[in-house]
Order: sequence, then C-alpha cells, then structure tokens
Amino acid sequence: MVPDPESDALHLRARAFVRAFEAGATMPEAFDRLACDLARFQAARVPGYAKLCRARSVDVGALARAGDAPAVPTEAFKMTRIATFPEDAAHVVFRTSGTTVGARGLHALRDAGTYDAAALAFGRWALMKGWKRPVPVLVLGPSPREAPDSSLTHMNALFVNELGEPAGERETYFLQEEILDVVALDERVVRAMTAGDAPVLLLATSFALVHLLDALDGAPFRLPTGSRVMQTGGFKGRSREIDGETLRRDVATALQVETREIVGEYGMTELGSQFYEATIASDDAAPWVYVEPPWARVVPVDPVTLAPVADGKIGLARIEDLTNVDSAFAVLAADRVRRVPGGFELLGRAPGAPPRGCSIAIDEILGR
Repeated sequence: MVPDPESDALHLRARAFVRAFEAGATMPEAFDRLACDLARFQAARVPGYAKLCRARSVDVGALARAGDAPAVPTEAFKMTRIATFPEDAAHVVFRTSGTTVGARGLHALRDAGTYDAAALAFGRWALMKGWKRPVPVLVLGPSPREAPDSSLTHMNALFVNELGEPAGERETYFLQEEILDVVALDERVVRAMTAGDAPVLLLATSFALVHLLDALDGAPFRLPTGSRVMQTGGFKGRSREIDGETLRRDVATALQVETREIVGEYGMTELGSQFYEATIASDDAAPWVYVEPPWARVVPVDPVTLAPVADGKIGLARIEDLTNVDSAFAVLAADRVRRVPGGFELLGRAPGAPPRGCSIAIDEILGR
C-alpha cells in the first residue's frame, strides 16, 4: 500500500469506531466531526466532488454537520472516477454487477483494511451471537478466484477465512462456473452433521436461494440444528420477480431453520459498510428492519429536494459511511427507504428513470 499520511490518519479514526463497537465502548469522537473532515479531504482531492460542493454553494471549510455535505449518487461511480488517490495506488477495485447495457460502477480502495475490519465486526454481531467457536461457512456464490472484483464475494471470503472453520474452495463455494452444485452442498452439509450436528452459516443472494429451492423441487434439505442464513440482494431477477415474505417462509421450511435465523443484509459496491436485520442479535428486533453500525447512517431524503423526510415517510437512501475514506463518505442510492422504530425499512428501487435530484447531482459532478 502506498503511504498517504492524510488518508492514513483518517482511516485510523474510522477504525477507532470499529474497535470501540467491538469493545462495547463509547465512540471515540462525534460522527459529524469525522464526517466533515472526510468531506473536506474528498473535496480537496476529488475534482467531481469539489464541483458538486461549489454547485450547491457548500463551503466545506465551514461544515459542521454531515448532513450539510452533498451526497454522490451511486450512478456517478459509473461515469467518473470517485477516488482521492491515483489509479496505480489502488489496493482493490470493486465493480458493480455487469448488465446488458451501460457501464459498470467502480469503487477503488487504497486501504482495504478499514473495509475488512468493519465488515467482520458488524457481520459477527449480526450473524454469530451465541456461537462460541467457528462454524462451517458455506457460500451459494462464486469464489474470489471466479469473481475477484465483487465486493460481496470479498465480504463472503472474509467471513469464510476469518470467522469460519478452515475448508477448501470446493467445500465452501457452491456456485462454480455459474452452476449451482447442489450435490456438493448436500455432501458438505452431511459431513457437518456427521461431525456432531454443529450449525453452519449459509451465505446467499435471494435468487441463489430461489435456484436452490427450484433444484430441490420440494425434497427435504435439512441444515444442522441452529444453522443460520444470510440473505442479500433484491427479489427481481432476470426472468421473474418473487415475494420476499414467501421466499423467506419457503427457505425456512426447506432448510428447516427458524425464520428469525434468516437475516437480510443490505450493502452495495459503492459502500464500505453493510446493514443487517437484527433478529439474531436482539430478541426484540423486528424482521425486515435493518440497522446501521455506529460508523454509518441511512437518511431517507426527498427525491427532488434531497432534504431529509420525517420518520415514517419514504425517501431515497442517503447513506453516510465513515469507512468510505478515499471515495465518497456520503452516497445517494436509488433505493427507497423509511425510518421506523429500531432502524429502517428497505422498500425496493425507485421506479423508472433516476430521480431528478440524483440526475442533477450527476450533472453537477460532471460539470456539464
């Protein structure tokens, strides 16, 4: 990693939030203080962000609140480079999923250590309460060898290598060359049960679970007692759309796990942090309500004015993420969210074209 004293100091401050969370301690400083320092650092180094601040008449030198700094639309990551460092200094580059049209979004990290520390800390909190030792971590997805630029694959591999029992690639990743290997998955589960019925953690996208259910075609496939499932991604695929409640119920029935043991995860390529349902971490948590770690905030905003909306009202997701040190600490997603007691609800993508506020922000970043 190429040294960068200013960036390195900001990474240390962001990681201090993670360490405090793991220790159950008070956060090391105010969220807004670090957020405003990140905005100043990014405006000084990212030309597009400086243009956006000028277009909004924002004096970054006088910032006192995170919410006063403009957010970068996720679409901008497809159109221009959002990074505080030269291309040859990137440690890892994540790309959004490929589509039949349009460019892929790109998120380059100079220092992946902050991403990794935050992902492990909050993933352990959300998924592993009560487990005293590592368990097999099984992935209905590709290995890092097959998808080296996927942020989800990177996170899954972190969980496999740092939180799970050691195992080979063929015993861990069950989407090989775009084929879901149900036979290999069954053999791995049988071995886990033979070893003492220890639980497993199954990591999967929504549609990987759909394909698993299709392959099972009603046949039983019991996971070991106490197993858990992390489910991520939307419910609209290439060929069909599914109902989230129905999928969760069907997965619980097929794998013989409790519905509260199926935990939704919400993340994206352009972020360094993830959000989870807290149904394992807290007995009082409601399903379909996502929570943030102390180093991130999700703020619903009006799609035109980009001003925050009241709790209970639906808005676009403005996400403030202190782990996004070298890109954009605040991003604006085309996802509809609503603040509710205990966290926020995720209500799907905004329909149609990018909302007007997002479109204007992209125009301001590009300077057109």
